[in-house]
Amino acid sequence: MSTTEQRLATPSRGREEVTPSAPAADAATPPSEVPICADPEALRGLPAEQLPGLARTLRRRLVEICSLSGGHLGPNLGVVELTIALHREFRSPAEPIVFDTGHQAYVHKMLTGRADLAGLRTAGGIAGYPDRCESAHDLVENSHASGSIAWAHGLDRAHRLAGADGAAVAVIGDGALTGGVGLEALNLLAADRGSRTVVVLNDNTRSYAPTVGGIAEHLGALRAGEVRAGEDMFTALGLTYVGPVDGHDLGALAQALTAARRAAEDPSSSGVLVHVLTRKGAGFARAESDAVDHWHATGPFPLEAEETKSAPAETWTSRFGAALLAAARADERVIALSAAMIDPVGLTPMQREMPGRVLDVGIAEQLALDTAAGLSAGGRKPVVSLYATFLNRAIDQLLLDIALHGEEVTITLDRAGVTGDDGPSHHGIWDLALATHVPGLSLWAPRDAARLDAAVPAALATAGPSLVRFPKGACPPELPALAQLPAGEVLAGDAGAPIDILLVSIGALAGRAVEAAAEISQSHPDLNVLVLDPVQALPLGEELLDLAASARAVVTLEDGLAESGIGAALGTRLAGCATLAAPGPVLRTLGIEREFIPHSKRDAILAAQGLDADGIAKSLRDLL
Repeated sequence: MSTTEQRLATPSRGREEVTPSAPAADAATPPSEVPICADPEALRGLPAEQLPGLARTLRRRLVEICSLSGGHLGPNLGVVELTIALHREFRSPAEPIVFDTGHQAYVHKMLTGRADLAGLRTAGGIAGYPDRCESAHDLVENSHASGSIAWAHGLDRAHRLAGADGAAVAVIGDGALTGGVGLEALNLLAADRGSRTVVVLNDNTRSYAPTVGGIAEHLGALRAGEVRAGEDMFTALGLTYVGPVDGHDLGALAQALTAARRAAEDPSSSGVLVHVLTRKGAGFARAESDAVDHWHATGPFPLEAEETKSAPAETWTSRFGAALLAAARADERVIALSAAMIDPVGLTPMQREMPGRVLDVGIAEQLALDTAAGLSAGGRKPVVSLYATFLNRAIDQLLLDIALHGEEVTITLDRAGVTGDDGPSHHGIWDLALATHVPGLSLWAPRDAARLDAAVPAALATAGPSLVRFPKGACPPELPALAQLPAGEVLAGDAGAPIDILLVSIGALAGRAVEAAAEISQSHPDLNVLVLDPVQALPLGEELLDLAASARAVVTLEDGLAESGIGAALGTRLAGCATLAAPGPVLRTLGIEREFIPHSKRDAILAAQGLDADGIAKSLRDLL
């Protein structure tokens, strides 16, 4: 096997002053802007001397568009030159370019006929991730990390089997390379002689946070020139290594990608890895100077920096972070873990105060859960904090490493339920359905911040695995209980009277449930609609089953799949108790349809799913 290494210029590590419209730090005068090309064919016909002007235009438009819509600004500012170079060297879509996670694909979209990113992240507008419905150039919509190399390698195998020419390209970040499937794919690719797969490693030293682990240290040594030619880990695996190359130098990128194509077309070699060094937020001073995440994701913002900012509303995330810190202060056994998302899941306060008790495992949810299982077996109280959508990646570990062994691991799920703007890969609507199938799992879905405060220590004190889920955004006003029953807390209705409709509300939709019950009570004052928050939603308690069996109708409400969540589990238990003489109550489960939901605002999606107050009231009326 031939192994080639192209040692190219490494960018200066010096800091420069830049503006949104000035991508090149060392240019005496910024280049004149060049209009965004209509398609990649037009881009390939553009003279090389005009490319810096095009990069300047793209950066200015990225900042302007994201200032209005919000979005993943930092990652896209970092890949402007890289994306230009990729589309000049490879002929998408015939030579597919797979963007890992896809949050850095705005520039790709702008160069493939969507220059204005019209309606970015709004209903009916351009998605914040690749979307097959938008363009043939968008291939992989899944915005979970680390799968791009396997996708590209699979495409390459299919093309070779069909006798087709050309390469397949995976663009993966150094953060995503910490994920197991990324490393598994590299392992397989390195042994596939004749592969025309090109892996572009976009090394900006971070995902949300700085990349961790031995591979990150090795990449750091490569960036610093401390590794001799041919002694890098990729060459040792059997890949062709090209780099490191300055990801903001268009000439160096063109040279590197040309070398990568030559190597990929060599039938005696395996895949190629191009090591590209970029800066997240490059070209926009406010993003580059943000030490937390370089504006990885932002809401709308003023183009001119403001001197003062109003205090943000308290979020579920910040409230959880405070509750966990309090629990960690009270019990030295509490250890927090995150999969490359310390700040987004609320662990920053604990990390600042107790850095030795917060562990970032990289983008590796399976690793996080198995590490937590080991910590539990060793006498610690581990808390694994994830986005709800990412629990899907580690269900085997939850089921067979944690639950099977009865380990006391607490999992907290941020962004549970419908999230909105980020689209189908980020809606956290699967966790309740998964949780109902895990033996011995305890689950809390607090309706407000005060219940979240109570749920965290309750989960930590529970034997076996536990899960606490909460949505994205600001905490709602506190919703106090009217009465306490063995089955849970009564939020509306008469707890002492026969129950016509028992509305079991799971989680943060409780306010909507109370509004709907009030509407029904106005039009049907003799109807007792009892709204109940069971507080601990799993396991289903006998008290809840008895109360439900006494009602004429039972309606469950949850921000998750209607057909297989808490309500479905309750319905199954009630059906198992029914007889011909006592058939039991009428049942309805209100939740999310079993479908992939496109991006839109959370409230709009909930309304479309019948989960706003009006929709819930309609479902209650339909029972009458």
